[in-house]
Amino acid sequence: MYVPEHFQETHRERMQTLMRDHPFGLLVSGIGDPPFVSHLPLFYEPFPEPWGRVLGHMARANPQWQSWTRSENPVLAIFQGPDAYISPSWYATPDVPTWNYAVVHVSGSVRLITEEDLLVAMLDQLTDRLESSRPVAWKPDWEDARLRKLIAGIVGFEIRITEIRAQFKLGQNRSLEDQRRVREQLLRSGRSDAAELARLMPIPDPAGSGSV
Repeated sequence: MYVPEHFQETHRERMQTLMRDHPFGLLVSGIGDPPFVSHLPLFYEPFPEPWGRVLGHMARANPQWQSWTRSENPVLAIFQGPDAYISPSWYATPDVPTWNYAVVHVSGSVRLITEEDLLVAMLDQLTDRLESSRPVAWKPDWEDARLRKLIAGIVGFEIRITEIRAQFKLGQNRSLEDQRRVREQLLRSGRSDAAELARLMPIPDPAGSGSV
């Protein structure tokens, strides 16, 4: 991924928050002729050190996992955060349109999880995380014959992370006045993704009290 220096994000907590808040991503493997891509829920965990791991699963009918036959299978997981169109009319000085966004790329080696007990434990963990904010959380009943049969149709995986690269393109190359104007317009847009993008913008307070 091409990352201009002023858009490079290295703050670990900000990268981790984006991955937790935007778990539906892209899993890319077989770099070359051509790469294989799946759209999947990908769940980040900050351990083990130094970078943590990503857990997920896919349909057993998906041919992507069938190439993971070595002990080290390189993959790329992409977590796409909020994005928004930026109109040049928002700037104090003339310019051209652009698009701001936040994205995290995670590289590592993938290991298959095929043991049923480990797969069930992973599915319980992922379900608990997604259902935790609901008024009545759904929990799988693994005594149900249909659910047990569905397990046979999926393959789990774990990615041990070796590198994380992030680009938060938030207008850091613009003047503080332009950044404040863009942030105000994003917050006024009524779109939740635009508002989330605005809240990522680290704009210094002119009074010296931090970000605004």
